[in-house]
Amino acid sequence: MFVVQSYSLAVVLCVITMFCWGSWANTRKLASKNWRFELFYWDYTLGVLLLTLLLGLTLGSSGELGRAFLPDLSQASGASIRSALLGGAIFNLANILLVAAIEIAGMAVAFPVGIGLALLIGVIVNHLAAPVGNGVLLACGVVLVTLAIVLDAVAYRRLPGGAAGVSTRGLVLSVACGIFMGMFYRFVAAAMYADPVHAEMGKMGPYAAVFVFAVGVFLSSFIWNTFAMKKPFVGTPVGFADYFKVGFNTHLTGILGGVIWGIGMSLNLIASGRAGFAISYGLGQGATMVAALWGVFIWKEFRTAPAGTPKLLTAMFACFLSGLALIVLARTL
Repeated sequence: MFVVQSYSLAVVLCVITMFCWGSWANTRKLASKNWRFELFYWDYTLGVLLLTLLLGLTLGSSGELGRAFLPDLSQASGASIRSALLGGAIFNLANILLVAAIEIAGMAVAFPVGIGLALLIGVIVNHLAAPVGNGVLLACGVVLVTLAIVLDAVAYRRLPGGAAGVSTRGLVLSVACGIFMGMFYRFVAAAMYADPVHAEMGKMGPYAAVFVFAVGVFLSSFIWNTFAMKKPFVGTPVGFADYFKVGFNTHLTGILGGVIWGIGMSLNLIASGRAGFAISYGLGQGATMVAALWGVFIWKEFRTAPAGTPKLLTAMFACFLSGLALIVLARTL
């Protein structure tokens, strides 16, 4: 299988992850305005599943290092399989909450609050489980990201109607998303062997692990997303028959979103062998910056904000960039 053997390449892959994770939600905006996110989400999970299977059969089955995708999958222990599946189910719950928060509060709020909080929890949990890198620099990076989250929340509350009603619900959903999103990665990492070159029996490499994770995402949708369809966060309930009432192009937007996110997750796990799980996850969750840039400059979500708000957003971006830089340096110093 293809294996990353240098830290610099691992960082590059994590940066690509950052852009994938921070951009996939734009496909939701490309879909019809009448296409409910609960229906969009079925295509999204399908896109993740198909992408991870394709990578496993191609990159995961080429080269001489490590175990090939199918043999790796077949030798995985029940404990490793269950751990990766559980990681997929936890992520799926978090992601559905994230998409709901985007619908209510917008990308520039849902991503910095939800994914920013996930970054804090994820880096801490994964570093404690597998300490790699300078803990002090990681901690400083986490502090800067925390400050960025606070600044974003302050900017959000300056928007007209940003402190009341449905917007507050969007903020609450973002926080709930962050808690679950910060936990899922540890379960996937626990199913993997740490050294990408020397395979460990019972554990999986990144290609098999991310595929099992994707299966967990897809299967758990029949619980989480079915519930969201019957008890939606916004609007009236929808049925499975509604899924078949649109054309292929509409379904393609959701599949594309899943493919984009799946590329990010796959590359992140591939990079984790050299970067370490905490750093790899932390860099990937710099997606917050990418998503905030989309929300602020492309979708103009802060166009009605009062004077002084741009300064808060500038400070937020500066804190995120500084925090991510420290996370990168934590592996080299």
